[in-house]
Amino acid sequence: MKDLQSTPIPRETVDALIAQLGIQDFAKATIREVKQVAAMAEQASGVEFIKMEMGIPGLPAAAVGVKAQVQALEEGIAHSYPDIQGYPELKRQASRFVEAFIGVDVAAEGCVPVCGSMQGTFASFLTCSQADKTKDTVLFIDPGFPVQKMQLQVMGVKYETFDVYDYRGDRLGAKLESYLAKGNICAIVYSNPNNPAWICLTESELQTIGTLATQYDCIVMEDLAYFAMDFREDLSVPFQPPYQPTVARYTDNYMLLISGSKAFSYAGERIGVVCIGNKLFHRHFDDLSARYEGLPFGLVFSTRMLYALSSGTSHSAQYAMAAMLRAATDGEYRFRDEVKVYGERAKKLKEIFLRHGFHIVYDRDLDRPVADGFYFTIGYRGMTSGQLARELMYYGVSAICLITTGSHQEGLRVCTSFIEDHQYAQLDERMTIFEHNHSN
Repeated sequence: MKDLQSTPIPRETVDALIAQLGIQDFAKATIREVKQVAAMAEQASGVEFIKMEMGIPGLPAAAVGVKAQVQALEEGIAHSYPDIQGYPELKRQASRFVEAFIGVDVAAEGCVPVCGSMQGTFASFLTCSQADKTKDTVLFIDPGFPVQKMQLQVMGVKYETFDVYDYRGDRLGAKLESYLAKGNICAIVYSNPNNPAWICLTESELQTIGTLATQYDCIVMEDLAYFAMDFREDLSVPFQPPYQPTVARYTDNYMLLISGSKAFSYAGERIGVVCIGNKLFHRHFDDLSARYEGLPFGLVFSTRMLYALSSGTSHSAQYAMAAMLRAATDGEYRFRDEVKVYGERAKKLKEIFLRHGFHIVYDRDLDRPVADGFYFTIGYRGMTSGQLARELMYYGVSAICLITTGSHQEGLRVCTSFIEDHQYAQLDERMTIFEHNHSN
């Protein structure tokens, strides 16, 4: 029998902390719980953790945004309530940005600033779920961002979900239709690129989603938190193809959620824009009209939902977002050049994991290897998600289980945002021990 090598952090230390926090099943541990165990284990052992659990930007905020926001504050903007529809220049620049990088026309009136995409999805869920009383359920194309389901739990809205792993390409339509045919789906939600898998739905898949959304009259909420971060394509040149893929080319029933957090590393100011398709913005739904004095969809979203939630979005942050969008659209600020470091980190990390016996769980977009980016997914033969997540904690590596994202696959989500240059060698050394201890 081979001798096992000692793990960087004693097993009993990690096990005691997990028990202390009352975590019954580590496979279902939340991001915050995993983070807490890692922080406590790091302190108790004195061993640096390689932290891959939190999806927080690891880059400086865009300077053009900071400058504009500081200037707005110095000029006294903080004393004024923002317009509930949004700062006019931000709305104009958001419309230009969508045309420049997505290649679709969304009028400025339909571009509504929100306190980050989190608030954007909350207000969108409220509006979509009230538009038609017969459609009371949201459909997630998973895996996805767990907090969106928590939002629905908070507001008491039902949801359905399926793991897209086995339903890519030509198989997607029939799977979607099996839910839509019930007649109760008000909205379809997905992220593209995907959190956590970093898969990117293709134009043909988006066409399938858009066509079915029109046929069954439901609204598509397209979460573009990782805007244009498919680094296999050069999506960086404004007003020139290739553009960010979008369902907006294939249906009028769409809401695009564009966040300042990841693309511009502006997460702390909670700023984003929801871009509502022109026809949907002006559309009247009988149930919304009866409840909200005859207002169309777009004005219910802004003057009722957002007004009730926060009376608008941080005034100075809107100036920052306007400046960042303008600079990107005018070609002065190449935001993708700054964030492509995430892809470079992912490539290095994947190489280390693969060399030591791991595999990529969501590994392909149909006929192409999945892109390198902000996230990727790993699994290890013979180990469940919970077993692998707990085992890696002994090696000073923290990540979250895919089960928490709606995935049915065994594996973990790895985030590249906090990786530092010296940690590649650390990871290689620790995974060498891991491979030795788990080889047959």
